Parts: sequence; structure tokens; C-alpha cells
Amino acid sequence: MSAKRAAKGAQKSGSFWKELPILIVIALVLAFVIKTWVVQAFYIPSRSMENTLLIGDRVLVNKLVYQVRDIKRGDVVVFNGNGSWDEETAETPPSQNPIAKGYRWVERQLGVETQGKDYIKRVIALPGDTVQCCDAENRVVVNGQPLDEPYLFPGSVETHRDFEPVTIPQGRVWLMGDHRELSKDSRAHQLETGDGTVAQDHVVGRAFVLVWPLNRFTTLPIPDTFTKVNGGAAAAAAGAAPLALGALGAVPVHRTGRGLLRRLRRP
Repeated sequence: MSAKRAAKGAQKSGSFWKELPILIVIALVLAFVIKTWVVQAFYIPSRSMENTLLIGDRVLVNKLVYQVRDIKRGDVVVFNGNGSWDEETAETPPSQNPIAKGYRWVERQLGVETQGKDYIKRVIALPGDTVQCCDAENRVVVNGQPLDEPYLFPGSVETHRDFEPVTIPQGRVWLMGDHRELSKDSRAHQLETGDGTVAQDHVVGRAFVLVWPLNRFTTLPIPDTFTKVNGGAAAAAAGAAPLALGALGAVPVHRTGRGLLRRLRRP
């Protein structure tokens, strides 16, 4: 009996090492798909979104959400500035790890490597909205509704700079940082094409959770203040939906992989 058990143990061990390369490939493919089309981590290198996001924070960005719903006022978004926004970036730092380098090489070969700089700001106004500053209390006004913004860095309201009404063109959004005095946002780009607005198709995705450092772990919901604009609801999206879909998809992928391995082992 002991000899049979030993033989079975050796067979299982050999089977594991045969399956390991395939499991590694499956894991790499899943990681590639998630990072490219579903969720990506970004770190914050500037003070423009204080105190919502601090230097060194890491956030997860849902890259799938705008395939199933529109961008909403109050969303914190990462977008590609395409070289026109020179500061306040949200970066994915390059790694010297040989595996990470190989991963980036695969991205380049497939033509999906991220190009240019990415930036992070809050959506203040949508296509068709009119945004201006300031009212008698120095607040930003959207469609005639002053915004009470509790998420702003302390003292930001007092530092607001006046700007004339801007009607947001179709397909574009108006973005501002939460630390208004330091943020070089739509206000600073009004002399450029689009009056400082950003094309919606340049939006990479929605930052939905702050994951690092752990003592600052929190979700990034849409503030209630935006529900008052035009009386519209601005319910926060369930940013974790793609993760749930990924978890559900892991079971059939695993089963399919094991079935394939069993067929390959048959004489």
C-alpha cells in the first residue's frame, strides 16, 4: 500500500510541474487583460487632488465602467493629456524588474502600450453644461447651481480665480483638481482648443478606490453636491463590478484549463 501511495504522490507531483507552465501563462494572460481593459493601478505624484488624494497614494482605475455608463459629474478620472497638460500627472512608474520589462515588451508588440502622460482630476461639468466662477460666496457654479464642495483642500474656495461662463462642447468634459490653488486644470488651459475641456475619449477610466497606504484605504464615491445640479441624480458607480466579473470568469477558465490538461495527458 505504501508503495502505491508513493507512486500516486510522485504522479501528482509530476502532474503539477507539467501543469505549472500552462498555469503561469494563463495567469499572465489574465493579468494582461485586466490591466489593459479592466483595472489598472496609478500612483499620485502631485498635490493637485489634496486632500482626497495625497502624494504617494495608489488608486485603482476602472477602465471598463464607461463602456456601460456615461461619465458623471463628480467622478475622479484618469485621462490622457496627449502632451498638452504638462503637470499633475498620475503615473504608472517604470519597473526595472525583468518580468515587468518583458510584460511591457509584449504590450509594445501588441500595440496596446500606454502612450503619453496620464492625469487625474475630478469631473465638474459635462457636455452642454455651463460652468463659471465665482458666485457671491466664491463658489464654482454649474448650470446656475453653486457647488458646495466639502472635498476641497481647506481654503480652496478663498483661492478660486474668476473665469467667464464656459459651455462644454459635445464629447468633452470640464475637469478640476480638489486643491484648487495648486491644480493646473481646465481653468489653466482655456486658451487651448476646447476652452480647457478634455475629450471624453481621452478618459482612461474612473478612480474608484484608494488602496495604498492601507491606513487611507477608502472608496471614491460621487459627492452629494452634484445631485443638486439640474436636479439630476449622480449615484456613484459600483467600481468593483469588473473585479466581480473577473472572479466569476476565473472558475470557467480554470475548469477549461484542467479539462484541456486531462485531454493532453490521455494516451
